[in-house]
Amino acid sequence: MNSVFKYSLVNAFSTALYVSAVGSFLFYAPEIFGKTEMKTAIIPVVMLMLLVFSVAVTGVLVFGRSFIWYLEGKKKDAVTLLFSTLAIFFLIMVTVTLFLGYTLSRY
Repeated sequence: MNSVFKYSLVNAFSTALYVSAVGSFLFYAPEIFGKTEMKTAIIPVVMLMLLVFSVAVTGVLVFGRSFIWYLEGKKKDAVTLLFSTLAIFFLIMVTVTLFLGYTLSRY
């Protein structure tokens, strides 16, 4: 298997796993920490911090190796890696969306 394709698979599935973990955390957070009626700025601040952290993590997962390869002069491999990672991630996203749509439509 081509090493660019292997890296693309790892990058895309790692990104999907990370997004799933953060989404699950946000979904279950009220059950874990309890619902709060506090009027405080801490919740929006923490949410924005989580957003910035998530953008950084997914940016590294999607663009990191491509950027390094591009700087090393492997421009064709870098562009191929970037677009194949995005394509695989898109396929994962569509597959999960269709699966969830099918599952939810049965209830």
